[in-house]
This record gives sequence, C-alpha cells and structure tokens, in this order.
Amino acid sequence: MFGDLRRFNTNQSQGMDWFQQFLDEFFPESWAADIRSVPRGSFPMINVGRTDDAIRVYVFAAGLSTSDLEVNVQDNVLTLRGKREVQLPKAEGEERRPYFRRERFSGEFARSIALPDGLDVDRAEAHFRNGVFEILLPKREELKPRRIEIQAA
Repeated sequence: MFGDLRRFNTNQSQGMDWFQQFLDEFFPESWAADIRSVPRGSFPMINVGRTDDAIRVYVFAAGLSTSDLEVNVQDNVLTLRGKREVQLPKAEGEERRPYFRRERFSGEFARSIALPDGLDVDRAEAHFRNGVFEILLPKREELKPRRIEIQAA
C-alpha cells in the first residue's frame, strides 16, 4: 500500500531543472546565467567567525582576483562589491561561441553584512588565497576579554 509513496522533494528548484535545460538549448545566453538570477545575498558565499580578538569574514569567490572585489566598512556594515566577467569558450582562430549550458554565474554583485559594535576598522586587513578572501576585523583593545588575577587577602 505504501510502496507507491515517494519521498517529498524539499528542493523546489530541482523540479524546474528539466525546464531550465530545455531553455538553455534554445537560449544559451539567457537571463538564468546572469548573477542577478541567484537569490539575493547568496553570492559570494561567506562564513563569519568570531574569536576573542577579531571577527573574521571568509568570502568564497573562486574565479575572482583581488581587483574584482571591493571591500568597505561603514557604520558597522561590511559591504562586498564586485563583478565576475562572462567567460565564453573560444578555440584558437575562432570567434567566441555561446554556451549550450552555463552554471557559473557572472555579472555585478553586492553583499552587506551587519557587524557587531567595538571593531577597530582602522586595523582591518584583507588577504586572498586560493579563491578565498579573508577579511580580519580586530576588536578594539578595551573590548577584548581580560583575565583578572585574584589576590589573596
């Protein structure tokens, strides 16, 4: 009786994959390959961590270079802006050809991340290695935890 039941698919986008593939065959440069079709705030992916000394933001942006990403902090908001260019396939001596399927998004993007109070943004640093940007936002010295020695009376 229950053998015919199928597991409910919680990934809503999977049901439209066949339709997207169909459209990609006829419209290879369609809007779906544009970064604006990615859900707002999902590119680039980030991790934000907290230590006693700093906030660390990891920006996963394979295919970008340091000149492709702009990082700003204002009023406790970290803003990431950039652009990822379209890469069309091209053989030597040929014109560039459109893709018949494209999953790597391109275009302009921006993300804003609310930061906690007490950061010393004047000492902020950003590094790039292996497709990952690491942004270090140190805490102000007066806000770092301090150990208090207990004196014997």
